[in-house]
Amino acid sequence: MPLTKIAAENFTVFEDIKIPFCEGLNVLVGENGVGKTHIMKLAYAACQASKHDVSFSQKTTMLFRPDQSGIGRLVNRGKSGSNKAMVSVESDTAKIGMTFSTKTRKWDAEINSEEKWEKQMSDLTSVFIPAKEILSNAWNLDAAVKMGNVEFDDTYLDIIAAAKIDISRGVDSTVRKKYLDILQKISNGKVTLHEDRFYLKPGTQAKLEFNLVAEGLRKIALLWQLIKNGTLEKGSVLFWDEPEANINPKYIPVLAELLIMLETEGVQIFVSTHDYFLSKYIEVKRRQDSKLQYISLYKNENNKVLCEIAPEFELLEHNAIMDTFRQLYREEIGVALK
Repeated sequence: MPLTKIAAENFTVFEDIKIPFCEGLNVLVGENGVGKTHIMKLAYAACQASKHDVSFSQKTTMLFRPDQSGIGRLVNRGKSGSNKAMVSVESDTAKIGMTFSTKTRKWDAEINSEEKWEKQMSDLTSVFIPAKEILSNAWNLDAAVKMGNVEFDDTYLDIIAAAKIDISRGVDSTVRKKYLDILQKISNGKVTLHEDRFYLKPGTQAKLEFNLVAEGLRKIALLWQLIKNGTLEKGSVLFWDEPEANINPKYIPVLAELLIMLETEGVQIFVSTHDYFLSKYIEVKRRQDSKLQYISLYKNENNKVLCEIAPEFELLEHNAIMDTFRQLYREEIGVALK
């Protein structure tokens, strides 16, 4: 039951936008401030709302963390002058939406079709990997947030909870083992959890505290953990914000190949990136039957965020990543000519 579409009116940076999704790998590109992470958080909130004890509006609020938990602060009060926002997320079987205004108290938005959404999407599993690695700070973080001592949005709390799921003692499936073997070679070990603290255990050597491991390797180890414990399997949805951040460039091709492998096995994926190499390697590593699309978010001359969809990276007319590389090339030529 993959997600098929998202729509937003007067929501954060968006005045009016509709984005179709493919059931495979969706790569979001664009400059800072055009709402790539906002789109993923909103879609993730809808996925989480498939659980009977999770409200779409409350989850959205906890993911964006506006002041005083007021969802009304997510209303775009730009040129339109409207004080009301409307958002909706669709799958191939159901749709969920909500409406709220600047006067809405807390997260008391008007939610549409939530019961049907829960019924149709009840088997959905989703995970959001934020740009910054957090497992090294996982110890007692949930309690600290609830006590109000620190403030993190729910992407961080949720990824810690997902990583803490008990690892199956059974034999790994052939598909799962294929991923794990690749990731274990990169991360040089397996993830272990002891007294709410994460460690990396390199073979027969003593385990290392997560904060003593390079952040790039921690992110690879996290992916290993999510595959090992069954969080990422056929029918699940993966959201990953800037997976290339702090990753050794030589591992980017492997990362791209893993994303394609997960897509092939039936995981719907949403990735936001500023990285040329990841964007291109995903295209290079794609298979003939891969379901892949690039989503470019950009601002027009009126500062309105618009969307462009293309099946290939270089077919995007609005491509901030390619624009930067072309500028670099021109400057290199200029230096050479001097």
